[in-house]
Amino acid sequence: MKRKTYLRLGVTLVLSACVILMFYDTFFQSRVLLDFFSKLTTVLSPVIYGLAFAYLLAPIVDFFDRLLARALKTAKHSLLRGLSILLTWIFVLALLYLMFSILIPELADSIKLLASNFEGYYRTIYAWVVKLMEDNPAISDQVLATVRDYYNELVNWVTNTLIPQAQVAIVAVTGGIWSVVVFLKNLLIGMMVSVYLLARKESFAAQTKKLLYAALPELHYRRTLRAAAEVDRIFSGFVRGKLLDSLIIGILCFICCSLFKFPYTPIISVFVGVTNIIPVFGPFLGAIPSAFLILLVDPRQCLYFVIFIIALQQFDGNILGPKILGKSTGISSFWVIVAIVVGGGFGGVLGMFLGVPVFACISSGISWLTNRSLAKKGVTDETMFAPAAENVSAPAGSEK
Repeated sequence: MKRKTYLRLGVTLVLSACVILMFYDTFFQSRVLLDFFSKLTTVLSPVIYGLAFAYLLAPIVDFFDRLLARALKTAKHSLLRGLSILLTWIFVLALLYLMFSILIPELADSIKLLASNFEGYYRTIYAWVVKLMEDNPAISDQVLATVRDYYNELVNWVTNTLIPQAQVAIVAVTGGIWSVVVFLKNLLIGMMVSVYLLARKESFAAQTKKLLYAALPELHYRRTLRAAAEVDRIFSGFVRGKLLDSLIIGILCFICCSLFKFPYTPIISVFVGVTNIIPVFGPFLGAIPSAFLILLVDPRQCLYFVIFIIALQQFDGNILGPKILGKSTGISSFWVIVAIVVGGGFGGVLGMFLGVPVFACISSGISWLTNRSLAKKGVTDETMFAPAAENVSAPAGSEK
């Protein structure tokens, strides 16, 4: 008994010392641990891509499994799973090809049109600025002083920074091309990894449960499985649902903008669809630059576009979004905004997207721990928040 106590004490001390050293190195020293994890993430990026593909495509594979099982009742499970994975990737690649075959030519034409009209837009903006300065002389002097300062800084930057680092820039461009090649290679390997993971996902799940059962007491094992199921419910409901929701919104925006004959319809649809994956702030991030592009062409159409975007986002927020996402996060709008701000500060656009489900998982864990602690104390919401009983004195002469 004493050996187990000493062993636990020793392990606790060693782990505590490791945590303190890692904390000190991360915030005050050379950040070796962060550099190690960054390098490890880069090396394992094909596996990470494969895990992401497998997680997103698992429901489609399950759908084809059920469909083929009814059609081919005597076929082996391995054959059904192989056909399901093949049909899933054919469906995904065909959908991507259909989208890009329609979108890419239109997008290229829009970019060419935007480039050819750039000079006219410059003159329009210049005329707006000149008129604003003529109507407001005080602003004019301030703007001219600011432009003069920026001009001097620009000259110094070109002279002292841009020209000496031209060779570095060329090397950076070459490295950028190479990084694209590496990304495509990792993407291809990730697709292959996803095929292997999807083919053996039940086996991997069983092995993971076996390891957990061997490493943890049965009570903690059951709790871990419930926690993993809750995390999967939140992430699968939000991530898959939000991607599907953004795809539908982008397609609807493309169709409606084409019917209304708005300029730069492909670019606007891409803006609106891609930024829609960011909750709350996404619609504004996509609508503002799109509205500005239309404003340069026709202010009246810009007004119509703003009205259309408001209607589209109302449809998404009140009808389409709840139908697809349901109550996958279970957190209030205030905490959604907090999660987006914090996630964006740490992880950029990806952090803004994943911040909501991560925060929802943390909130769910805190809620479970809180309810468990209150249950041990025999306290419920009714007893905690019930109004305090008033001490009313008995009337005189009532005591016997």
